[in-house]
Amino acid sequence: MPLFKEKRSTIEDIYALPDGTRAELIDGQLYYMAPPSRRHQKILLSLSRKIADYLDSKGGSCEVDIAPFAVFLSADDVNYVEPDISVICDKSKLSDKGCNGAPDWIIEIVSPSSRRLDYYTKLFKYRTAGVREYWIVDPDKNRILVYNFESEDTGDYTFSDIVKAGIYNNFSIDFSQLNLDS
Repeated sequence: MPLFKEKRSTIEDIYALPDGTRAELIDGQLYYMAPPSRRHQKILLSLSRKIADYLDSKGGSCEVDIAPFAVFLSADDVNYVEPDISVICDKSKLSDKGCNGAPDWIIEIVSPSSRRLDYYTKLFKYRTAGVREYWIVDPDKNRILVYNFESEDTGDYTFSDIVKAGIYNNFSIDFSQLNLDS
């Protein structure tokens, strides 16, 4: 029997944080988030713009949302994340508070403080929650890992490559054409 019981955090704890403090909640554990770097934000803006332009040109119900944007991965109150980029195609999942359930596509831009979460913990969580596609964009390694959970495909790319979005037939991002330097 353990000598102490670790406090399990909930969504209430997220909402009780002081203004400006960002954290994610995974299986009842709070993970505080450091402010993103300038390069992180440039990548976020470039990718979200490309995706939004594509979605706008196609019409339809999908929308792109950028962090800080609340994603409640499950109906319980112990899983709350703020992916860097979320694409949601089911409007019934959206509310004023964010997305209730798994987005169709999530992109995380790795920061030094988020490396373990992005590569391991979130990979498992997103797959289990029903995310269709997950990209890990790692600026320090100039690397993009793509996980298409529907087709069970994975891809490993560099910032010189053209990366196809698996959930869309005719959409890819040419990373070599993006201005991703800091």
